[in-house]
Amino acid sequence: MHFMQSLQQAWARHHSLVCVGLDPEPAKFPAHLKGRADAVFEFCRDIVDATADVVSSYKPQIAHFAALRAEDALERLIAHIHAKHPGVPVILDAKRGDIGSTAQHYVTEAFERYGADAVTLNPYLGRDSIQPFLDRADKGVILLCRTSNPGGADFQALDCGGQPLYLRVAETIARDWNANGNCALVTGATWPEELGKVRAIVGDMPLLVPGIGAQGGDVEAVLKHGRSANGTGLMISSSRAILYAGNGEDFAQAARAAAIELRDTINRYR
Repeated sequence: MHFMQSLQQAWARHHSLVCVGLDPEPAKFPAHLKGRADAVFEFCRDIVDATADVVSSYKPQIAHFAALRAEDALERLIAHIHAKHPGVPVILDAKRGDIGSTAQHYVTEAFERYGADAVTLNPYLGRDSIQPFLDRADKGVILLCRTSNPGGADFQALDCGGQPLYLRVAETIARDWNANGNCALVTGATWPEELGKVRAIVGDMPLLVPGIGAQGGDVEAVLKHGRSANGTGLMISSSRAILYAGNGEDFAQAARAAAIELRDTINRYR
């Protein structure tokens, strides 16, 4: 199924805009998992199984797995999500961006090796670096636009012909790159008014919104400025606040409770 169709159906079926970031940090795992050979997979699997009916997507961060030499766990985790929780899309948070044959290899990595439904990308190298992803009409292409980190403004806010660069990026992607309707943008929760400016330019295009929770983003402001006309249009990402809500043997149920709390908070402002 097309990524956008899966996402829209998950929004509706679970009445949720929550995207859970899967960022394993073994030092934060509960004691009963520490030292286990397959702890990374087991931890993430249990989080997924406890939350799959209350979220709209998952976003594993590839660096968290690669740094642990746990790419195999990531492959198995995404396969598990597809097999046990069909219809919940998986976004590979990789922020890739390169040209020529390298870009094509990144396509293979994201969609064939890992089986992701969408991938985050850096558009800085221009359209030819993104075209191999755009050509996969069934897959989501989620491009950095206005990121949540403090240094994002170093370049993203630079004047570009009378408008900041991040708005030129949003405009170009919405107008010229989205012929297959498979584009989305990364726009941080920490800049809600700028999020609203992006929404005004891109219409109902989905926005992946990191920065809620540990980074201090405000849910009410994000919904006020970022929701689409029908009250959806957002993948509001939370990682640490959900993954590490508990540190005992009931960690997965604590994660579920945190995900439900975030879902319900978001829904109050929809």
